[in-house]
Amino acid sequence: MRRTPRPTAATRLISCAIGATLGCAALLALPPAASAAESGLAVQYHTGSTGSDQAEPWLKVNNTGSSSVALSGVKLRYYFKADSASAAYRFACSWAVRGCANVTGTFGTLAHPTATADRYLEIGFTAGAGSLAAGADSGDLQLRFYRSDWQPLNQSDDYSFGAAQTSYASWTRVTAQLDGKTVFGSAPEGNDPTDPTDPTDPTEPPGGGATLFDDFSYTKYDDPAISAHGWSVRSNSGGPGVPGATWAPQNVTFSSSGGNTVMNLETSTSGTGESTKQTEVLTKSMKFKNGTYAARVKFADAPRSGPDGDHLVQTFFTINDLKAPMADDYAEYDFEYLPNGGWGESSNILYTTSWETYNPDPWQAVNQHTEGRQSYDGWHDLVLTIDNSAIRYYVDGRLFGTHDAQYLPERPMSINFNQWLIDLAGNTGTSPRAYDQQVDYVLHVKDQVLTPAQVAAKVAAYRGAGTAFEDTVPAA
Repeated sequence: MRRTPRPTAATRLISCAIGATLGCAALLALPPAASAAESGLAVQYHTGSTGSDQAEPWLKVNNTGSSSVALSGVKLRYYFKADSASAAYRFACSWAVRGCANVTGTFGTLAHPTATADRYLEIGFTAGAGSLAAGADSGDLQLRFYRSDWQPLNQSDDYSFGAAQTSYASWTRVTAQLDGKTVFGSAPEGNDPTDPTDPTDPTEPPGGGATLFDDFSYTKYDDPAISAHGWSVRSNSGGPGVPGATWAPQNVTFSSSGGNTVMNLETSTSGTGESTKQTEVLTKSMKFKNGTYAARVKFADAPRSGPDGDHLVQTFFTINDLKAPMADDYAEYDFEYLPNGGWGESSNILYTTSWETYNPDPWQAVNQHTEGRQSYDGWHDLVLTIDNSAIRYYVDGRLFGTHDAQYLPERPMSINFNQWLIDLAGNTGTSPRAYDQQVDYVLHVKDQVLTPAQVAAKVAAYRGAGTAFEDTVPAA
């Protein structure tokens, strides 16, 4: 997490490339008696624009099966070729019969780039979009995307683009998934969407592997066991956050939830820097590098008390220190949730960001990020894996982002959780308000890449054995 004030969304994306993205977590399972023949989708497409300022894929989803389909279980992918490796893109919904507020759009990176595609736009739906009866369609989805720097984009080499498609027709170059299974269309060769919870995915964690596991079974912020287990509850001054804010260790508390002890990070303010209290918990040692990182974190869209609206950041991340501006041995890997927007965003957004380096003044950043523009209110299983080829982020078992080898860490890092305010512009009032972020557990397995299912199995094994803490990771 940056120790200096963060930039706006525009400057934050310098040298940034978009990674893979999240599918909607609210998927509707078919009744046990349903067969494959009862469910089916088709996608119709026409291009709203053949120009160079933005792409406009207009889509309709048809239910070709014999039973109703919840749109919250539907994902569409439109594949395209990025204009440059560092190009970042923005999604917008111009109009939708089901309401643009019920349509989500996130960008991803293909595992196997082709001559006509290395990215995709994934379209999803909230529960508010409703259902499609058998034989019905979604109506118009008038969508568009454009480069975040508003440079011209070239659609002619995009896999899913059809310049001659000036009216709706079936289009198999857009894929449709229903409840995680591809039911329509063909992806660019070698890139068929797959169910991340496919039964063939390994679920048993491998043996061995130096491990940190903590169930956060502590009594209060100054419990001697916290320090003995290698954690620091921050009290020193400095960024990130609102100038004049303090880091308040007493606002880190522990309570019971769902039969487990959880750690709560409270951030509060009355609209001034001096009244702002932020929270952070981090490992004292920087000894973590390649392997698997996982945590179960509860994000919150609304404050626990007081009026809403602050530009809040809720996090789980790894980081080491920046030795000098643009030092190439810096590393940072973030899950950052902004429930009320910030950094130029107007509403909730989840970022995963892999950092190569940065210069705080004047601001310059070398990073790669993935974003999900939707609510992530509630508990989520967050997994980050780092090997010698890529960085991968997972949310609730689904691949959210894949970032390139150039962002791999050169030095070990610490593991951190914090909650802080970007600024006081989101809520300019002086009424007291307080926000909570909760953490159920944290896990790191050194030098082993685990699937989300393996992470869940390993955590379950620790809890089944009554083990609340273990740290066998050697010092760096």
